[in-house]
Amino acid sequence: MTAQVASSSREARRLLTRERILGAAIAEFKHAGMAGADVGAIVAAAGVAHGTFYFHFPTKGHILLELETREERHLAADFARFLDGPHDLASALAEVAGLVMGLQQQLGRTLFKELLALHFSPSRSQPDEWADHPLILQLIREIERSRREGELHPEVDAFYSAMFFLLGIYGVLSATDGVEDRDSMIEKLVASTVRGLEVR
Repeated sequence: MTAQVASSSREARRLLTRERILGAAIAEFKHAGMAGADVGAIVAAAGVAHGTFYFHFPTKGHILLELETREERHLAADFARFLDGPHDLASALAEVAGLVMGLQQQLGRTLFKELLALHFSPSRSQPDEWADHPLILQLIREIERSRREGELHPEVDAFYSAMFFLLGIYGVLSATDGVEDRDSMIEKLVASTVRGLEVR
């Protein structure tokens, strides 16, 4: 076996181990939340030693960071596919809301709230921190496109409009339990956001 093949094989094993740990950790986080998650349960489910866990993820918070990055990429990829087809701003906002609601359903309320707490933590209080997220950037560009085409008021700030809309979605999802109430509030949020941005 050449050194290059051996190195490639080791890297493949390392990535598989990392994925096993990540999968086990996410399952534990869904059940107990990040703070209550038991590293012993995670390593047992992943079939690795404690040292292996900490080699890949120095803290449980690092798992949450990786999960956030991955899910943000997935949402952005799904939104990009939507934007490739015919749409207007209202349908784009509704699509973003639907994608975020799907993520909440996938992760469960506990883990989703912890991801929100990370996303809007004080360390990310500066706009340039939020603008690193691909879904936010896509939404900003979509609002800018609508403004350039004369659909929105010329003084609309695309960045803050995108952020306020996303905060509205997160607020609705954090405050509602029933699907009917949630869906109704999201519909009203989309409609009121568009009305607030349009040229009068």
